[in-house]
Amino acid sequence: LGSEEKTLHLSQWLETRGVLAIAIRPPTVAAGTARLRFALSSQHTPQHLDQLISLIREWHESQS
Repeated sequence: LGSEEKTLHLSQWLETRGVLAIAIRPPTVAAGTARLRFALSSQHTPQHLDQLISLIREWHESQS
């Protein structure tokens, strides 16, 4: 995602929709390379992944 602000916003937005996505920011990563961390397990179903993908698309489209 790059910016810390954008990363934090998406992390919080996903959390309000039931998805835990940890914002990884400097100093853990280099400045300008903030990102989200997802922890997937065998307990996640294909439907969970479809929901995550749909939510990320929804957020991305709302940023345009």
